[in-house]
Formats: sequence, C-alpha cells, structure tokens
Amino acid sequence: MAVYTEVSEDEARALLQRLGLGELTALRGIEGGIENTNYFASTTEGEWVLTLFERLTHAQLPFYLHLMKHLAQHGVPVPDPQAKPAGLPVPPGEDDLLHTLHGKPTAVVNRLRGKSELSPGPAHCAAVGDMLARAHLAARDYDRRQPNLRGLAWWNETVPVVLPFLDESQATLIRSELAYQNHVAAGSAYAALPRGAVHADLFRENVMFEGTAEQPVLTGFFDFYFAGVDTWLFDLAVTLNDWAIDLPTGATDPARTAALLHAYQAVRPLTDAERRLLPAMLRAGALRFWLSRLWDFHLPREASLLKPHDPRHFERVLRQRLAAPLTA
Repeated sequence: MAVYTEVSEDEARALLQRLGLGELTALRGIEGGIENTNYFASTTEGEWVLTLFERLTHAQLPFYLHLMKHLAQHGVPVPDPQAKPAGLPVPPGEDDLLHTLHGKPTAVVNRLRGKSELSPGPAHCAAVGDMLARAHLAARDYDRRQPNLRGLAWWNETVPVVLPFLDESQATLIRSELAYQNHVAAGSAYAALPRGAVHADLFRENVMFEGTAEQPVLTGFFDFYFAGVDTWLFDLAVTLNDWAIDLPTGATDPARTAALLHAYQAVRPLTDAERRLLPAMLRAGALRFWLSRLWDFHLPREASLLKPHDPRHFERVLRQRLAAPLTA
C-alpha cells in the first residue's frame, strides 16, 4: 500500500459522513505495498481503511468487494466493505459498495484488530492454513466471475517486458519456467484441479493476529485486490511460498510447511491431482511474484510512500522450489 493520490481531510470527511460512519477525527497515509492509495481513517464511530484504486477499474472492482462481503457474511474474518445507505442513489458506473474520489474508484472497509506477524511460527501457519481452507469453501457459492488478472496470460505478456533487466542466468530461468507453466496449464491434471474465487496474495503482512506466539488468534486477512477465479492449489502455493519459507534463502521451513498443510487439509483435504501438482504450483507462485516484483522494481510508478520489494527474493524461492520440490 502506498499513496499515489493525496486525499484531503475534507474529502475523506465528506465521504465518511455520506456513508454514516461518523465524524472524521484522524487521517493518515499507509506505507507499504505498491498497488493502491490507502489511508487509515478514525471517526467517532470506529476505525476504517480508505482505498483509492490506481489500476483496477469501476467495472472490475465489484468482484473483489462483493467477495469480501460474501466471506464476511459467511463467518470468514475479512474487512467488510461499507455500502451506500439504503435509498441513496447509486451513480452510473458505481456499485453500492463502490464510491469515487478524485475520479478514481474508492472503497471503505472496517479496520481489522491486531497486527501482522512477520516472523511466524508453526502456530501462526496452522491458523492461516485453517482459515484459507475455510475461505475457499465459503466462496464455493460466490456467483461473480473474474479471472486472476496476474495469472498465466499476464506472465506471458510480462516476461518479454522484464527480460532486458535480467542477466543471462536469470533470463534462461524465467524463459524455462514460463514454458513449463504453459505446459502444465495445458494438461488434463491441471484442468481437474478444484477452483473458485481465491485471495492470491495471502502474505504475512495481509493477516492480522492477537494473542500470544504460542496461541495466536487470527483476527482477519485483507488486501483482496489480487483476487480472482483460479485454482485453490495456486492460492495455497502462494501462501506456502511466503509463510513457510526461510526469508534469507527462500528454502522450505519443514515445521511451518507441515503445520500449514495439516491445518488446511483438516478442513479441505487435497485431491490426488492437487497432490501431484503441488510442486508445479509452488513454482508458479514463485514465478508470479518474481515477475510482479521485477515489473514494480524496474518500471515503478511515482508514489509518496512507495518502497518496491526486492525481486531477487522470489528468484531465490523459485530456484529452491526447483532444487528441492515439496510433496504433499
């Protein structure tokens, strides 16, 4: 999250008042991430997150916002988008959960309790695995459809753009992996994978906890704006690639991996096809985020609080997934 578009207190106050969320008492930009403009807003009625979307459109956003609303209504702890009051007209091109500031689509959600755990242990990973499986099952009857916009089609488009920034070894690796992922996606085993609406970005900073290190309580997960319809296995792989690895090396952490997988499968056991393709999807997840970090690092947009991530991290993860495939 960063600040690309400056929002004044008067602008934020007017929107929050229209939504019946109280009087603004404090507003501050949020540092971190790279996609959207985000502010914490405090009012007399509670704590909120105000997001202006810098890339996603008014037409795309209802998928994400209604997915969050759907999960919240099914007991999954996620931010609940705030709707326009009943009877308030919805302007053309908007949605009852979608608003506009500075001509950009805007959402307001409740701020989750707790804090992110950037050095998780097995207990944190177990809580994440459990809740991810519950979210997958809860979204089975979510009827809106939108593809993962950072899926295979985007990888095929983006690899040629980032190749000039790579050395020979990196270029060989990224071309080879892209060819492999196209091969996997064309196979019958991949077609058999269960799928539905997925988060696709469930990193450590996107999950909140209370409690102790030994007995953490997961209070929610957020930042659904990379969500889309994809395989549940890809979502699980993206999660494992962040929560269950050693950050300096990208190597698998066996204890955290086992905890996350066991908790996930206690809610939703993996199918035979998913077990066979887990190593391939772990590689896919690493490729996806290596690519997006290369894009953001070498082709950045201006933002007042922007800190692009080091793309070499997910290059290391991919090399580790190739050298030591994980089986379920």
